[in-house]
Amino acid sequence: MSGRISSSAAALDDGKRRWTFAELDHEAARLAQRLRAVDCRVVATLMDNSPAWVVADRAALQAGLVHVPLPVFFTPEQIGHALGAAGVDTVLTQPALAARWPQVPAIECAVAGQPLAMLRLPARPVPMPAGTAKITFTSGTTGSPKGVCLSEAAMQRVALGLVQAMEPLDIRRHLCALPFAVLLENIAGVMAPLLKGATCVTLPLQSLGLSGSSSFDAARFHEVVVAQQPNSIILLPQMLRAWAGHLMQSGQRAPDSLRLVAVGGAAVGVKLIHGARALGIPAYEGYGLSEGASVQTLNLPGSDRPGAAGRALPHARIRIAHDGEIEVAGSLFGGYLGSDAAAPAWWPSGDLGRIDDEGFLHIDGRKKHLLITAFGRNVSPEWVETALRSENAIAQAVVFGDAQPALSAVLWPLRPDASDAALQAAVDTANAALPDYARVRSWVRGRAAFSIEAGTATANGRPQRVAVLQLHADALGMTAASSTDPEFS
Repeated sequence: MSGRISSSAAALDDGKRRWTFAELDHEAARLAQRLRAVDCRVVATLMDNSPAWVVADRAALQAGLVHVPLPVFFTPEQIGHALGAAGVDTVLTQPALAARWPQVPAIECAVAGQPLAMLRLPARPVPMPAGTAKITFTSGTTGSPKGVCLSEAAMQRVALGLVQAMEPLDIRRHLCALPFAVLLENIAGVMAPLLKGATCVTLPLQSLGLSGSSSFDAARFHEVVVAQQPNSIILLPQMLRAWAGHLMQSGQRAPDSLRLVAVGGAAVGVKLIHGARALGIPAYEGYGLSEGASVQTLNLPGSDRPGAAGRALPHARIRIAHDGEIEVAGSLFGGYLGSDAAAPAWWPSGDLGRIDDEGFLHIDGRKKHLLITAFGRNVSPEWVETALRSENAIAQAVVFGDAQPALSAVLWPLRPDASDAALQAAVDTANAALPDYARVRSWVRGRAAFSIEAGTATANGRPQRVAVLQLHADALGMTAASSTDPEFS
């Protein structure tokens, strides 16, 4: 904690009580001592957003342990895989979730006033990169999570870079709207605000209108934002789209307290950025990856180009390889769990892009997603998908067309009662702004929401393309082998 931060200032606010920085430090030290007493080496958290989660995260660092944050929306199979792969010997979880391990005695453990269960698992030590302080798991196309091993130094560099870049905004109150187990919120929504001395509003996600990994009640969310009056929020593009749609339909505006709504996880699109800002949402797009300990670039007031992903933050270095792939350096991970290969000095992101003359990064899509139509035209599906999602009727879109004469799409409407005519009108509008070879000639309505639960999206909302195609191949007149997908999107 910085010496400039008063120990009596509010660090956490869960809507019922505030914890000062002194109380947060005391709670973290107490839990760190208890974890050391049971000879814990690798601790996993499986719980909703709460002050207790923040305490556990800080306690693990203080005790020199490896922290494995697990999203509550992971399937039992994914959780089991992560626990075994990381050699987790201790799980901190809510009592109701502890029932998943009926054979393991649950030790009562109150943290920051919240009753928790501490489970001790039989575990064997597993090799991992030296200095690993946190393992963040990303869900891949097969559903098997892949562990990214991060050092405390790498995470601190990102958090400090964000604090430095956002200093002119003087953020005093941040509303945590994404699960803490998602690295973006963990680093940019907890570590950075606390380093700044700001207050993190740590409400249960359901109270914010977020259920599971993808169900989002924009009306409920707006009520909370108005009540809490935050200066900053981090959102996924689909959350921003739903919130902006609610404000437009209800004739409301975002509260004036907001100074920054950072949006990441997938391409946002110029139309959505401008539409959100017209409604009082100061939306700014950024770019990051788990292998770089989260955020690398960010648009900010005074340094902004809608449609781009922003300039490199103080901790980050960005370059473009000869084939157009974005490479990053400055805050890299130590390596993947279970792999002996160390991260190179420059990490190939798998994303294609360019840096303009003023230093703004532009993302063109995933390198391995590139479609080559039957007429030999190269098309980035993310480009077309961003155009489709920019229309108010469409919440999510996945575009296919590799070796096909024309592009097709699977669409998920923003509102369940959206008619086929409304979706077709949205497609027509998007097509009008695209060249003929990138236009969607046919589409089908999604058979399931794009979500972790359905196996059709990752934690940050990116589509699992192979899974989406398998679910809709018959309707599209394609086979599941007609599309390729990188291991992790």
